[in-house]
Amino acid sequence: MIAHLDGLLRHLFRAHLSQIPDDSRVRFQPPDADWRQHVAGLGTGLALNVYLVDLRENRKLRSNERIRSVVDGIATDVPAPRRVDLHYLITAWSPAAPSASFDPTPDEHTLMHDVTRVLMDHQPLVPAEILLPLPVPPDLAVDPELETSVLPGDGFPKYAEFWGTMGTTHPWKPAVYLTVTVPVVQLPQLVGPVVINRTAVYSTIGGAPFAGAIQIGGRVRNGSGQPLAGAWVRIETAAAVPVQFTETDSDGRFTFAGLSEGAYLLRARTVGLGERTRVIDVPSPAGNYELTYP
Repeated sequence: MIAHLDGLLRHLFRAHLSQIPDDSRVRFQPPDADWRQHVAGLGTGLALNVYLVDLRENRKLRSNERIRSVVDGIATDVPAPRRVDLHYLITAWSPAAPSASFDPTPDEHTLMHDVTRVLMDHQPLVPAEILLPLPVPPDLAVDPELETSVLPGDGFPKYAEFWGTMGTTHPWKPAVYLTVTVPVVQLPQLVGPVVINRTAVYSTIGGAPFAGAIQIGGRVRNGSGQPLAGAWVRIETAAAVPVQFTETDSDGRFTFAGLSEGAYLLRARTVGLGERTRVIDVPSPAGNYELTYP
């Protein structure tokens, strides 16, 4: 995810900054002595250092939502992505050394201004637009728009400490402080087999069930054990008097509510397989209300 965002930023600067003609002029290493040596080897022109200095979870955007999928009766939950704020310090560098006749600082300041303009013009970052016609990496496609903060008023809180670790022979440089909020997709979590049959009985403590206060649920399957969606299901009294009817959902499930205690007949019909019946007790001691075609 971080590497893909780095690539997105490089692509953005390459496309909109005339001072950055190739990838060698946008790098993400620490702006230390090795970086300065790299800049000196560029010959002429300017370079951008885009350094990731901090990562912090954006807890305001945390969600407990989960997306459940069921395959062959096994449920899997995918937690909602977490959001992480990535903090970058972006500095401009010239390979030219200051002299009595030339000061490279104005060129660096011009590039800093242009970087700020490009980032502000592209708030929020839209990977599909920036990378066009290239495909968007899956981890960046989770959020079509990536929220950014460009030059927040309070600045980077430990700026002096940051430059103090990058060498003692060079003064610090001004930087564009950029924060990008990105999603972190979590791995699916196996929940296990889903509940196929259901019985809900309402009564007083230790008493008999209330009349019309029982709910049951089950599933209709074919001979191979696969669930049958759209099957017509009816529950009847023991004398074959219709009580309720419904259709199975995409996973072959059905439910009936408002039943009284007693013996019933489950009847299912589906195209191509005909009719299937089964006598059940409500509530069932075994808790099984499956209807399976032979």
